[in-house]
Parts: sequence; C-alpha cells; structure tokens
Amino acid sequence: MTDGLPKVTLVLGGARSGKSGFAEGLVERASGSRLYLATGQAWDDEMRDRIASHQDRRGQGWETIEAHLELAKSLEANTRADRPVLVDCLTLWVTNLMLGEHDIDAAFDELAGSLPSLEGPVVFVSNEVGLGIVPDNAMARAFRDHAGRLHQLIASLADEVYFVAAGLPLKMKG
Repeated sequence: MTDGLPKVTLVLGGARSGKSGFAEGLVERASGSRLYLATGQAWDDEMRDRIASHQDRRGQGWETIEAHLELAKSLEANTRADRPVLVDCLTLWVTNLMLGEHDIDAAFDELAGSLPSLEGPVVFVSNEVGLGIVPDNAMARAFRDHAGRLHQLIASLADEVYFVAAGLPLKMKG
C-alpha cells in the first residue's frame, strides 16, 4: 500500500538542496517496499562518490534499477500499486539523452505519455538549473532549455510539485 502518495510527484531543487533526501522520505513514509530508478552513470570518480553517497544515505530496503535512457519503458515495466518508484534524477536523464544524441522531444513525449497508465505512484527528482546566469556555451544553454521544458511538462502532469532549498520543501502544487 502507498498511503498518501499521489500518482505523480515532482521534487525540484538546486545542487545539494536536500531534494533527494526529501523525495526519499516521501517514498519511505508511503510504503515499506520501494524502488529507486537511477539515471546517473558513473563516468568518473567524483560521480562514483556521489552515487555511493546516495546509496549510503538510502540504506537498506531499496531495490535499485538503472534506467539511463529508456525511462518510460522502465517505469511501465516496474511500477506496481503497492510499491512507489523514485526516479533520481531527470536532469541526469537529459544529460544521457543529449550525450547519446537521442531525440529528446520524442523521449519527453514518451515519458509524459506513459504517466497516466502507470500502475503505481512515482516521485521524480530533478535539478532546477534555470535560476542562475545564462550559460556561456550552446550545449549548456540547450541543456538548461531542455531541463526547463521537461520540468514544465512533468509539473503540468504532476499531482504534487515541491521545490526544495536549504533542506526546506515548499509545496508548489497539490
């Protein structure tokens, strides 16, 4: 049973804002069974350390599946009414799509199209990257723009949206 967790939740925040910990808490309070869909890839030692830190903080009780590219398909295959899914994070997924030169609009549409038919609740975590200065290169600007469009799309479909800053969640929708 997934008490109190809506079908789709989006948790946004900056780097080290506490958004992942907050999202994990939402999932942990809702059910004893929980699934973590990890989009991050360990490209270097720093990223391996970040992944290990997240794993250590979560502790036992989480099943983890890596979903670097096929996020919609992974959600469709793994959601259940009795087990919430945490996707961490959408911006790393955007990075994977960009680096692999995938059709980003098609991937976004596929993800959005999958949400109504999911069998259980999902909590998305993502980095809000549009609050700072305009990036100085085309790829970084494209990344910021893709992330912003994805956030707007998922927020429009979400039942609840939170923004986390300094470890403090602000409920924006729901």
